[in-house]
Amino acid sequence: MAFDTKLLEIIACPVCKGKLEFNAAEQTLTCKGDRLVYPIDDGIPVLLENRATEMKGE
Repeated sequence: MAFDTKLLEIIACPVCKGKLEFNAAEQTLTCKGDRLVYPIDDGIPVLLENRATEMKGE
């Protein structure tokens, strides 16, 4: 199942409530404000802080 990018209009980072950016290649959502990356499992975003990883690089 593919991630529906229309969800980006209504979902936000659970930590800072900031905008999330979709990375199609990695199937992740990134919050640049908190530098957190959230996984997408079977098209479903997993917006749990304990499942997020820190953004690598810049």
